[in-house]
Amino acid sequence: MQPERFVTCGLVLRETVTRDADKILTVLTPDRGRLSVIARGARRKGSRVAAACQLLAYSEMTLYEKGRWTMLDAADTIELFDGLRQDLTALSLAAYFAELTEAVSDGSGDVLPLLLNALYALSALKKPPQLVKPAFQFRLMALAGYEPMADGCALCGAPQPENPMLDVVHGVVHCGKCREKGGLSLPLTASGLAALRYVLYGDPRRLYSFSLPPEGLRALNHAADAYVTAQLERSFRTLDYYKSILPQEETKYE
Repeated sequence: MQPERFVTCGLVLRETVTRDADKILTVLTPDRGRLSVIARGARRKGSRVAAACQLLAYSEMTLYEKGRWTMLDAADTIELFDGLRQDLTALSLAAYFAELTEAVSDGSGDVLPLLLNALYALSALKKPPQLVKPAFQFRLMALAGYEPMADGCALCGAPQPENPMLDVVHGVVHCGKCREKGGLSLPLTASGLAALRYVLYGDPRRLYSFSLPPEGLRALNHAADAYVTAQLERSFRTLDYYKSILPQEETKYE
């Protein structure tokens, strides 16, 4: 008796080479969360599923269960984000987005659309990576249950904090003069705080439709990286690689 097939769309977050010509894929789907999928023969020359088994490939997949494994039977690519594959900086940032998404989410809710929109912004719209990165980081963290409180100073209650800072440990915004023990606070700038609020509370379809002066953008990037590290208590090798290939002037906030 043939196992029952089911069809879903999926984005490859990670590909692992295994024995023979196979791959194990970590796939983010809209209806079944995150799946671990065996793609037999994916590395074989002439494989019909090879394109769909690349990192960051988005495809319609036909799958079936075999014991405790999910097996790939067929796949038709929907979007390969070719613009990413022609730009090392954008591709390395997209790989970080995939690793971060895998770390914080099982794929439920709005996570897949968020990631697809980020890849589209980098690939097709050519949005600056240094703008897309903090917007994606903060929005994803919010969806995963790590949303910072940014609607006012958490200590004095001022709706517009003076010299605003983000405490990346406690996950709150506060005035520069208001401090809490045990935290780690980084400057945002007024424009950076406005951008953070836009990212957290604005229309997700227009997530990357904002601009910041260089100082504010550097501060927002620094705060986003530190926030992810503090909240998740881990680092990401893909982020380290992305930073290593940036021009020196773009990494001064590090």
